[in-house]
Amino acid sequence: MNSKQDSAAFSNKERAVSFLEQVAGGEVREAYQRYVRSDFSHHNPYFQGDKDSLMSAMEEDAANNPHKTLEVHRAIEEKDMVVVHSHIKQHQEDPGVAVVHIIRFEEGEIVELWDIGQPIPKDSPNENGAF
Repeated sequence: MNSKQDSAAFSNKERAVSFLEQVAGGEVREAYQRYVRSDFSHHNPYFQGDKDSLMSAMEEDAANNPHKTLEVHRAIEEKDMVVVHSHIKQHQEDPGVAVVHIIRFEEGEIVELWDIGQPIPKDSPNENGAF
C-alpha cells in the first residue's frame, strides 16, 4: 500500500492493526500519512490532543526504543470503531504493557484515538496471564 486510496479494499480493523504495527516498527510518520486524517485528535493525557503532538511523541519513543515489539492478541470492529488489545514491549527482556487502543474511523481514515495501558508485573499471581 502506498496511499490512502490503496487501502480502500481493507477493513477498518485491518487498517487499525496495520497502523499500530507500523508505528511500533518505527515507521511513525509513514503510518500517519497513510492512515490518519488531518483533523485527527486523541485522548492520551500525557500529550496535547492534536495529531502532530502525538506523532512527535511516537517518533521519539521509536528512536529511543528501536527493538519495540507489538503483538496483537485481538481486534474487534463495530461500525466506525476498532478496539485492539495488544502486548507492547520496549525490548525483549521487558515484561511489557497490555494496551487497549480504541480507534474511530471516518471514511477509512483514523480520526480519533484512545489508549489505555496496564504494566505487566514480572511476578503476577494470576495463572491466566494478562492475555
